[in-house]
Formats: sequence, C-alpha cells, structure tokens
Amino acid sequence: MTQEKPAGARLLELVAVMSRLRRECPWDAKQTHGTLAPHLLEESYEALEALESGDSDALREELGYTIDDVAEGIAAKLVRRHPHVFGDVTVSGADEVKQNWDAIKAAEREAKNGAPGSALDGVPFGQPALSLAAQLQRRAERAGVPGELADLDGAAGLGAELFALVARARAAGLDPELELRAAARAYRDQVQAWEQARRP
Repeated sequence: MTQEKPAGARLLELVAVMSRLRRECPWDAKQTHGTLAPHLLEESYEALEALESGDSDALREELGYTIDDVAEGIAAKLVRRHPHVFGDVTVSGADEVKQNWDAIKAAEREAKNGAPGSALDGVPFGQPALSLAAQLQRRAERAGVPGELADLDGAAGLGAELFALVARARAAGLDPELELRAAARAYRDQVQAWEQARRP
C-alpha cells in the first residue's frame, strides 16, 4: 500500500524541478524577475479566463485546486516542456529551448482539441489591449507568421497605429507594456514635481 504524501510535499518537488532548470536549461538560467515580468500579466489573465469560462481542466492547469495540485501541475508541465533537461533531447541554446517549448505546447493543444489549432489559441482577450497586442504578436512571430501582417493590411485609425507601435517596440527588443508603465511613472513624477513647485 502506497503512503499518501503529506500536504505540500509536491511543492518541494516543484522547487527541485525549478532548481534543476535554473542549472541545466539555457533559457531558464538567464531569466530574471525583470525578464519574466511580461509573462506575469499573461498568466494572470489566462487563469481568469479559465475561471470565467468554467473550464475545470483549464482552471486546474492554471491554478489547481490545492497547493499540491498547483505544484504537481506546474512541475509536470515544466518536465514535459524541458525534454533537453529531463529527457534525451539536445539543444544548441536558449532560442532552441523556446522553439521546442512552442512546438510541445502546440502538440498539447492539438491533442486536447483533436485537431491542429492556432498559435493564438489560449490568448486571453480579457487582458488590457497593449499587453494583448504584444502577446498576439509574440505568439504569431514564434509560429512564423510574417511580421508585415502586423501592419493590418494598411488599416487606418489610431488602433492600427498603436498596434504598429507595439510591433515597433518589440522589434527594438522592448516590452511595450513595461515601456508604457515606465513612461507613466515618469509622467507621474513630473506632475508631482510641478505640483510641489507651485505650492507656497
């Protein structure tokens, strides 16, 4: 008879998986809190969309039901999507790790849906428009979609201009959400300095 693990034991297993990835995966090894910041919003909105849709499988994948569900689900996903660490796949560096991750994720979506899906499947449209545009463009780019499609076939209007500006920021290696947040903080500081200077 197998003994059931105490609550929280899978959290320790997840810590071990994550520690190994930091040592052995070239993509994970170079990540910092700053480089992971753009993914924080995406993950939050994916969890919210799973909750709102009532899709219990998606919710379990995003949040689990107990801390052990969460840890077990994350650990299983990390092991599955890192065959170069936990399997016999060889990679040349972080870029190939990312390509493999996307291919494995696409295969998982196909297995779940029973047919090939879109690279854009699962992008939560409930997120703010700036981060939505950036996530759509990132996913499309990784799937090999031509960058010129971000021009929206010459569509006019402020929305199309903003979408193109997101593409321009990404081409410069910048995250548009983080850039706009930095500009908003700078604006706040300028307004507060102006207010301070006007006080008697």
